[in-house]
Amino acid sequence: MSNNTELEALYPFLHRKQHDPAALDAILRQSVEEKARDSRRINVRFFEAQATILVAAAKALAEVYRSGGRMFSMGNGGSSCDASHIAVEFVHPVTAGRPALAAVNLVADQAMMSAIGNDIGFDHVFVRQLIAQAKAGDGLIGVSTSGNSNNLIAAFAKAKEMGLLTIGLAGGDGGKMRSGGLCDHCLVVPTTSIHRIQECHVAAYHILWDLVHTILADDRGSAAAEDAVA
Repeated sequence: MSNNTELEALYPFLHRKQHDPAALDAILRQSVEEKARDSRRINVRFFEAQATILVAAAKALAEVYRSGGRMFSMGNGGSSCDASHIAVEFVHPVTAGRPALAAVNLVADQAMMSAIGNDIGFDHVFVRQLIAQAKAGDGLIGVSTSGNSNNLIAAFAKAKEMGLLTIGLAGGDGGKMRSGGLCDHCLVVPTTSIHRIQECHVAAYHILWDLVHTILADDRGSAAAEDAVA
């Protein structure tokens, strides 16, 4: 399939007869509405199917923090931006009164990434950092729209070997992240659309962050009540 044919398949309304500006605006608005509808539909399907897994992941991650552990995040390409976003949410909470929780973005150090990638291979860029920084009882979150990123799969395997909690965010059928049994909790968006997968991932880790804080706040409330009684 040529590039022109692929583009026409994505945006067929741009490759028909010439439209006047008003007609083109109407077509583009229709496209916006259709994409927004599709996004909402996938979002509802995802959270209806994955809510129980998301709650379980939040409880497990809260336990990591209760035990003095920290969380690591990783991803490639657009998902590397999600890895950064996840770490920022935990380290710098946007809601006043919520404590900072230790999180390390494994994509952040460009010198480290390029050194490992150049000397050993890109499949090892996250593994080597986990070996150096992580310990049993920590947590690892990996984001991949396909669920098949080799460097994430390698890191999840090492994390399981080291005794870390593993949480995956994937799409489609979940790929190796789901089928390989490397993720304790794997949230899979039921579509092959990269955009819809990424949109659900953002909502999922925002909710995960909120649930973890809610669980830990409940712990603090219970402890304060016990102190008051004592």
